[in-house]
Amino acid sequence: MERTSEDMEAVREEFISLFRDKVKREGAERFLNWLMGTDFFSAPASTKFHCACPGGLALHSLNVYHVLREKYFEEGDSEESFALCGLLHDVCKAQFYRTATRNVKNDETGQWEKKPFYTVEDAFPYGHGEKSVYLIERFLRLKPAEAMAIRWHMGGFDEAARGGSFAISNAYDRYPLAVKVHLADLEATYLREHGTSEVR
Repeated sequence: MERTSEDMEAVREEFISLFRDKVKREGAERFLNWLMGTDFFSAPASTKFHCACPGGLALHSLNVYHVLREKYFEEGDSEESFALCGLLHDVCKAQFYRTATRNVKNDETGQWEKKPFYTVEDAFPYGHGEKSVYLIERFLRLKPAEAMAIRWHMGGFDEAARGGSFAISNAYDRYPLAVKVHLADLEATYLREHGTSEVR
């Protein structure tokens, strides 16, 4: 999936517009200013899987928000909570990826060519969901349900869950928003974003 600078700018504008429209709590604008100073809007969402392309992280975040809002919003749910969780669940991936190159043989010409790929360079190895919660709460307070939803959005892919922790089960039992965010993340990743990698 080749993305143009115009595509990336449209995603950036939609993200910022949605965030400002839905998130009104104290510290929201400070957080957004910080986010705009990172590579969040130009970074990929993964090294080679879904949205492994420039701007893929912001695109994935929008996709999760849209699935979450379209499929799982019920009477009594908070628009602000849905926006915070959908748009910011993967903020831990800002300043996380680096672009490198490797030699790949061109089957048509037989020549070796340098091809870009993404690699992880985690300067703050604090975990995944918990790192997103930490980064957000430096600027604005999350409600318990929001913190749980962001913390456990990876579901069974989370390192703690793979290690045998039962905390994820307790979180899903107590906080329906956590289940909804995980399901939205799965659908965005494996259905809506299938075939969106530029480096596979």
